[in-house]
Amino acid sequence: MASVRIILSLLLLAALGIIAQCGASRAIKAAYWPSDVEIPASSIDTSHFTHIYYAFLLPDPTTFRLNETVSDQTKLPEFTGMLQKRKPAVNTLLSIGGGKSDRNVFSRMVNSSETRTAFINSTIEVARKYGFDGVDLDWEYPADERDMSNLALLYKEWRKALDKESKRSGRIRLLLTSAVYYASGFQVDGPPRSYPSQAIRKYVDWVSPMCFDYHGSWENFTGEHSALYDPKSNISTSYGISPWIRAGVPSRKLVMGLPLYGRTWTLQNPNVTGIGAPAVGNGTLTYEQIVEFNVQNHAAVKFDEESVSYYSYVGVSWIGYDDVGSVRRKVRFARSQRLGGYFFWALGQDKNWIISRQASRAWDH
Repeated sequence: MASVRIILSLLLLAALGIIAQCGASRAIKAAYWPSDVEIPASSIDTSHFTHIYYAFLLPDPTTFRLNETVSDQTKLPEFTGMLQKRKPAVNTLLSIGGGKSDRNVFSRMVNSSETRTAFINSTIEVARKYGFDGVDLDWEYPADERDMSNLALLYKEWRKALDKESKRSGRIRLLLTSAVYYASGFQVDGPPRSYPSQAIRKYVDWVSPMCFDYHGSWENFTGEHSALYDPKSNISTSYGISPWIRAGVPSRKLVMGLPLYGRTWTLQNPNVTGIGAPAVGNGTLTYEQIVEFNVQNHAAVKFDEESVSYYSYVGVSWIGYDDVGSVRRKVRFARSQRLGGYFFWALGQDKNWIISRQASRAWDH
C-alpha cells in the first residue's frame, strides 16, 4: 500500500507540474484601446488577445484620485460590458497616465504615503466599480532616482492594498501592471536612473517595455522606430530587454511592446533612400494608412534584415514601420527569450486585424 501511495503521490506531483507549466506558458497578448479612437469596444476581435487596456484615466493634480470625465463615465461601462460578453473572453485593465499626461503629477503623487494611499484607493474603487480585472500605470517617465525610489514604494503599497481588498471582498485580486521605458536604465530628459527591479519582481504582475519610438521627428535622418537589432547603437529592442533580465526582473514578467504605426520623414534627396538617409521627420501613420499609402502611390517597399523592420518610399516620402514579416520575427524573439508575451499600441491602427492575427499565430506556432 505504501508503494501505491508513493506512486500516486508522484503522479499527482507530475500532474501539478504539468498544470503549472501550462499556466506559466500562457502568453499575454495585449493591446491598448485609446478611448478617443473611432473603433468601438464592441468591434474588438478578442480572438487575437488575452488582455485589453482602457487608455487612459488621469489622476487629479491635487487630490490624486482618478478623474472620470463625462465621456469616461459612458465609455468605461461600455468597454468592460462589451468585452465581458465577447467570446473568447479577455481580461480588461484600467490604464492610468499615458504619453500626454503630466509626469510631475505622478512625481508629486508618489512623494508621500498619504498621496500614494489616496491614489491607490481610488484606482481600486474605479476598477471595481466598472468591472476591470486589473490596473496599469503608464508614467512617462520618472525623472530621477528619487522618483524611482518612490515608485518602488508605490508598487509595494499598491500590491499590499490589492491583496487586502481581494481578501476582504472575496474576489480575485486585481492585476497590477506597468508600462515602462524600453530599457531598465536610461537617461532621457534628466539624470541617469533605473527602475526598481526588485520591487517589480516582488510586487508587479508584469511590466511592459515600450519597444518603439526609437527614432522620429527629433532626428535629421531616417530610422526604424522599433528596430529589433541595431549594430550601430544601443537603441533597439534586443538591447533594451537584456538589462531588464540582468537587473533581476524575471523574463516572464516582461511583456514586449509592438507598434501598429510607423514614423514618417521627408527625404532631403529622393535618390538617397536607405535607413539613415538625411531627412526631416514629420509625423506618424497608422499601419492601415501605411498599407493604403503604399498601394495608392506605388511606393517601393523594403525589408531591412539588420533591424528586422520595413520601410517604404516614393519621391521624398519615407516611412519606417512593421509589417507581417517583422512582427512575426519580433514575436518569435519574445518567445525565444521566454518573455511573458507582447502588447500593441494601439487598437484602431491595424488593418482588418492583419498584424494582430499574425502576431498571435506566430506565438502559438
